[in-house]
Amino acid sequence: MSTDTPHRLRPGPRTVLITGAASGIGAAIAEAFAGEGARLALADRDTRKLEALRDRLTGAAVITLHTVDVADADQVRDTVEDVVHQHGAVDVLVNSAGILTEVPLTEMDPATWDETIAVDLRGVFLSCRYALPHMIEQGGGRIVNIASQLGQKGGEGLTHYCAAKAGVIGFTKALAREAAPHNVLVNAIAPGPVETPLVDGLSPDWKGAKQAELPLGRFGRPQEIAPTVLLLASDPGGNLYVGQTLGPNSGDVML
Repeated sequence: MSTDTPHRLRPGPRTVLITGAASGIGAAIAEAFAGEGARLALADRDTRKLEALRDRLTGAAVITLHTVDVADADQVRDTVEDVVHQHGAVDVLVNSAGILTEVPLTEMDPATWDETIAVDLRGVFLSCRYALPHMIEQGGGRIVNIASQLGQKGGEGLTHYCAAKAGVIGFTKALAREAAPHNVLVNAIAPGPVETPLVDGLSPDWKGAKQAELPLGRFGRPQEIAPTVLLLASDPGGNLYVGQTLGPNSGDVML
């Protein structure tokens, strides 16, 4: 590919596959892309919440639902193949699926560690592994991985989560180098604490201490994260972002 060729997307409504779409940041991202008239493939392991999201979305060209455990290689592969079969392409992949628990390392059992790494890191790998060949074949695409500012700075009681999210950031940088020559741009977003069901599960003490640290003085809202995904997926707005980690984080990390 010529070095002066813009990293453009295919013309027409884009097909956007979003994992972890049923709630929180993933649902807000789905709403934002629906407002852009995208073709949506919404993936999550909670079918009922997916159906509820579909019923309230407006503006999307097409919506398909896909029940999947992102830690299961066969399920992820089949989901990507199903999306390509139904929509004809995967133009944008957003990896938003994740879990979060709070436990000190000295009290953490290996199963808790393994589950977090499986969902929060392995799930990103699997989705990219099976979507990227299709993007290369079709001539381009965008991948946005949802990391966390805790993967940049750490957090007490969250070693497993921080390790997974730091892994997502490193994975994003490496994959971006592999994929950019194929017109596939890979980037990450590292939000700060956001008012979602995921963060609701943390202890009041943890949330209170974290809020006091933030220069902005408050947690974010999912609707404040989604526009950054739209930027990275946009043409020409996202055409020069390669291997970057953008931080809508209430000032918790300043780079």
